[in-house]
Amino acid sequence: MSPNKPKTALEKQADWISGYEPGLRITEQGTVVSVGDGITWIKGLPSAAIEDILIFADGSRGMVFDLNRDRIGAILLYQTESLTSGTNVCHARHPLSIPVDDDFLGRIVDPLGKPLDGQVPPSGSGRGNLEQASPAIIARDFVDKPLYTGIKIIDTLIPIGKGQRQLIIGDEGLGRTSIAIDTVVNQKDKDVICIYVLIGQKRSAVVSTIETLKSHGALGYTVCVVAEASALPGLQYIAPFAGCALAEYWMAQGRNTLIVYDDLSTHARTYRELSLLLRRPPGREAYPGDIFFVHSRLLERSTSLNAENGGGSMTALPIVETKQGEIAAYIPTNLISITDGQIYLDNNLFNSGFRPAIDIAKSVSRIGGKAQHPSIRDQAGQMKLDYLQFLELEAFTRFGQRLETSMEVRIKRGRLLREILKQDRLKPLSNLFQLAWLTAFNEGFFNALELTEITRYLAKIEQEVAITSLTLDSSPGQWRQTVGNWFKSGIQTS
Repeated sequence: MSPNKPKTALEKQADWISGYEPGLRITEQGTVVSVGDGITWIKGLPSAAIEDILIFADGSRGMVFDLNRDRIGAILLYQTESLTSGTNVCHARHPLSIPVDDDFLGRIVDPLGKPLDGQVPPSGSGRGNLEQASPAIIARDFVDKPLYTGIKIIDTLIPIGKGQRQLIIGDEGLGRTSIAIDTVVNQKDKDVICIYVLIGQKRSAVVSTIETLKSHGALGYTVCVVAEASALPGLQYIAPFAGCALAEYWMAQGRNTLIVYDDLSTHARTYRELSLLLRRPPGREAYPGDIFFVHSRLLERSTSLNAENGGGSMTALPIVETKQGEIAAYIPTNLISITDGQIYLDNNLFNSGFRPAIDIAKSVSRIGGKAQHPSIRDQAGQMKLDYLQFLELEAFTRFGQRLETSMEVRIKRGRLLREILKQDRLKPLSNLFQLAWLTAFNEGFFNALELTEITRYLAKIEQEVAITSLTLDSSPGQWRQTVGNWFKSGIQTS
């Protein structure tokens, strides 16, 4: 056997048996006082500490979550039907961890690494701790490499970089998950490993997400960590940390990873439920006082490492839900302050037919143009500011005021841009296409078109980009001339 080949589970077990030596061992033992609602109260175990792993005599597993003078509160991570009052419990004497390995790619697992897809368990040549300190500042690098989503409005106006934490925020049903799935689908053949964490969702929603990834060829480079709504609250709580541990494994190897937390609103409610059941003091909106710390210690682990530490990256797309567009609620404001920007989806835009319904005025990327290719950054330029000014001018025209000719031209270009930015889901577009339409728009090639013609022209540009010899590094003059020729010949005669 090659010395670099990882050992199988049977070989590891044989090594453990061969090295086992019987001897006297002293362990603490506690007793279950009560069980219910995914938690258990235990007496005994005087040396227990927060987040210690507990092993119950019936085979159940738990984690210490609350310490009182005379008893311990624990959340259950695995529960058998025979767990009841009086069951003995002892320390596991190791931190909570999940197996990590390339075998996890293309798999659907629970937060403990157990398969949910009916296949054999992943080998797991190593283990990753769910709780781990975020990389030190000196180990981090600048976020300056783009991570393309394939979505026009994001890649041009709200760019995301590898190692960035970009929040997706909006009401339910506005397409938050669609943006995340589109981004995962767009990573095909881009050497980015994706981890999709599904927290507290109905089984039908989980199946739909997995089938979508599979049908678009994205499951082969993706790990789905699932803690559905029927799972124990403890599993739902640790799910994002399990996904983060998997992403850290590949990041430490110098790989680029993308992790989606869908969604952290459900995660916060689960944490609130467990905390209230364990009688922790409630804070704002009945959430425990450390909910900010829980999410910050999770998201701070996403970063871009410097070359001395492998050069890997972990890009995070946390999703959070708002109620009736209230962006100033407790959990959304917490996550906005932790992340490096947000993509805000607006209900009015969605109802008006603008998809994806991203509100440019409330969306921002604090990495900005640093995470864009110079060619795209130069072409995007002042487009966001011009678009915002157009929205204000358009609102002004609703009062029936007569505008100057120059203002009417700006309004028409703004409406053309809004039509260009519309995009169907699950149709990611290449970065070359982004540069092509930006060039066409800035050079005024769309100015003479009607809104109804935009879709046809964009489709033709996409066809031409697929066979062009130009690259992102080609000069602006080459792009200007080539795109101009498309409009003069092929597009207009099509």
